[in-house]
Amino acid sequence: MDLLKSILTVAASGMQAQGERLKVVSENVANANSTGAAPGADPYRRKTITFQEMLDRDAGTSGVAVAEIGRDTTEFQLRYDPAHPAADTDGFVKVSNVNTIIEMANMREASRSYQANLNMFETGRSMRSQLLDLLK
Repeated sequence: MDLLKSILTVAASGMQAQGERLKVVSENVANANSTGAAPGADPYRRKTITFQEMLDRDAGTSGVAVAEIGRDTTEFQLRYDPAHPAADTDGFVKVSNVNTIIEMANMREASRSYQANLNMFETGRSMRSQLLDLLK
């Protein structure tokens, strides 16, 4: 079992998972102001992401993987806009359940986690390089 390779594998799994998380966050932010296309139609529903432990018995390591990309089931907000094409008979339009403040916090956390995994990857690679230099 190569311990330095294990470090790289675990860090890479973390970077991949946080990359997926950033993708979900970016989809949510891009659709934050969407409405239904027709009166009473549902707008974009916020996506959520769940992680799970990924066990590699051969290497003796555990990383992280995306378990599920789901949907947030919270209710849609109603905005009064009788001139909107998707307004119902009372003049209300359903808007997405995406909260951009929460999404920005998720983006910052995912970015920092990605950076931490990248630093670990770089450290592992540097250690491997130093080991090879010593063995020359």
